[in-house]
Amino acid sequence: MSEASAEDLVLPLEVAPGRDVDKAAKKEKKKSRGLSSVFSVFTKGRKKKPQPSSAEAEGEPEPRPQLADRLPTVEELKADLERGRLEAAGPLLALERELQAAAAAGGASAEELVRRQSKVEALYLLLRDQVLGLLRRPLEAPPERLRQALAVLAEQEREDRAAEAAGRGAPGLAPTRPRRWLQAWRSGVAQAAEERMSRRPAADAEGRSEAERVFVHMGRTMREDLEAVVERLKPLFPPELGVVAAYAESYHEYFAAQLEAVAQFELCPRDTYMLLVWVQNLYPKDVINSPKLAGELQGVGLGSLLPPKQIRLLEATFFSNEAASMRELMARALDLELKCWDQDAAPQKLDGHCHSELAIDIIQIISQGQAKAEEITPDVGAQMKRVLQVELAAVLRSYQRAFDDFLESSKHLGNYRANVIANINNCLSFRTFMEQKWQTAQDLLSHLLNPLNELKSRGFDTLLQGLFGDLKPLFKKLSQTRWAAPAQTLEQIICAVRERLPEFEELHDCFREELMEVIHLHLVKEYIIRLSKRRLVLRTPEQQQQLAGHILANAELIQNFCTENGSTATWLHRALPTLAEIIRLQDPSAIKIEVATYATWYPDFSKGHLSAILAIKGNLSSSEVKSIRSILDINTGAHEPSKPLFSLINVG
Repeated sequence: MSEASAEDLVLPLEVAPGRDVDKAAKKEKKKSRGLSSVFSVFTKGRKKKPQPSSAEAEGEPEPRPQLADRLPTVEELKADLERGRLEAAGPLLALERELQAAAAAGGASAEELVRRQSKVEALYLLLRDQVLGLLRRPLEAPPERLRQALAVLAEQEREDRAAEAAGRGAPGLAPTRPRRWLQAWRSGVAQAAEERMSRRPAADAEGRSEAERVFVHMGRTMREDLEAVVERLKPLFPPELGVVAAYAESYHEYFAAQLEAVAQFELCPRDTYMLLVWVQNLYPKDVINSPKLAGELQGVGLGSLLPPKQIRLLEATFFSNEAASMRELMARALDLELKCWDQDAAPQKLDGHCHSELAIDIIQIISQGQAKAEEITPDVGAQMKRVLQVELAAVLRSYQRAFDDFLESSKHLGNYRANVIANINNCLSFRTFMEQKWQTAQDLLSHLLNPLNELKSRGFDTLLQGLFGDLKPLFKKLSQTRWAAPAQTLEQIICAVRERLPEFEELHDCFREELMEVIHLHLVKEYIIRLSKRRLVLRTPEQQQQLAGHILANAELIQNFCTENGSTATWLHRALPTLAEIIRLQDPSAIKIEVATYATWYPDFSKGHLSAILAIKGNLSSSEVKSIRSILDINTGAHEPSKPLFSLINVG
């Protein structure tokens, strides 16, 4: 069955004779498939149909001339009402009042009163059918006829209230008021709503489920019908009848009853989601607050289509469904990545960098889940973010563990290093997404990033393992030659590093800088290890000053090389020059000050490390060494944040 337009309302808003409704409905163009089309159903236009003029209305009765000096007879009123002459309502009311007066006077017999009342009630039945018949099809009635029917309805409502206020009726007459025609009209409106909303929606080619089609049909029908009530009936109805509220409440009650019945079933995930979207987004936004209805329905107070408790239960089901779905989708994405590793597939290249689709796939899954939740309400979106964070943290831990296994078991593969680089590069996409999209507490962000940081660190270790192995014998030469030619040895070390740097060009720039910082730390650390071997003892100030000069020159060479190649590890700049200054100084008090300052910058600088450096100064007495060492017993306050340096150096 095709969707009808607002002019095709039934019961109170029935289809006018001769209108081709199906043809108009079929002209509606189908939008894009999927969920986006569901959200756009209210944007579809509808073609206006011409309104019939009063002259075209069928069966409009001519007014019947009445004699001014007498009431018409029962037979005359019956004939008038059978011809649809609503002017007979006034004389009928007068006839009713005349009967009540006769009963109150007490002159008529009981049989006479019963006979007369039965005739009056029979006439009221005819009048009721005429009035409610017009109100059942208000858009078909000529405006003047509709106004007449509404006037009669309002008059009868006033008579009902007057009768209720008066209490007991006239003696000898059966109680006939309140007649409750207004209530009957409202019942008719409710029947109209049910009849319109319960029509089976036509099948469509947009892949919607049965429940989705029903939601779309009821939402569109309610909005279009209420717009017709506002545009065409409200100007004709007396304000006290509240025509807009009457129709709105009836449609809302039917809609709510249907959705509550649907919610009792075990729904599939898609229908659970669509039910929430309609209850919390589309219905309040695109029906109740649509441009033509917002002002009219503001004071009606329709409320929600479902009670809060039912909504919370549906939301809990939605979160559970989405978490399970995303968990499965992300696991599939990770499995695809692992298969590429196992098959030794070469990673893609993007802008000269090794690239993996894993981060893009997982971010897309997360983003789609977030977008779905936000389509319900912003609050549901905020709750979904917490669900997504839990699921993402879990998949990243799985990713890290799988990467660790790959590092250990796949070293023989030809594309091993390229895949290591590609997965390090993945960390940038994940990190950028979380920092930009999830502006969350730093501790939670750190928790999410921990698996990625560990993955990146293990990847760096793997990439640098060969380089650091090559540097080890070169650093040994520093102590083996008793620092006879440290400049030449360090030049060899720098040259060895420079030759290997092209191997890391397929890393993203930010990771190349981080890798260079790791190299920078390694060079400084290994240099300090060689100084701390206790194989060199210099007993004269001149010898100590000469070594300090070598250290300063080497420190400058390391710093310049690493900085030029992207290292941002400025925190390492003081490490070697300050040690050189400790070796150069001769005054124990001055050495104490330098040591105390050094400990604020490097809190992991221990007495053992200090002793190894002081051992170079062969002209210090044991008491002077002990006094200098004692300065580290004082908590001088570390500069935060501190990174490990001396904790990586074992001085035995």
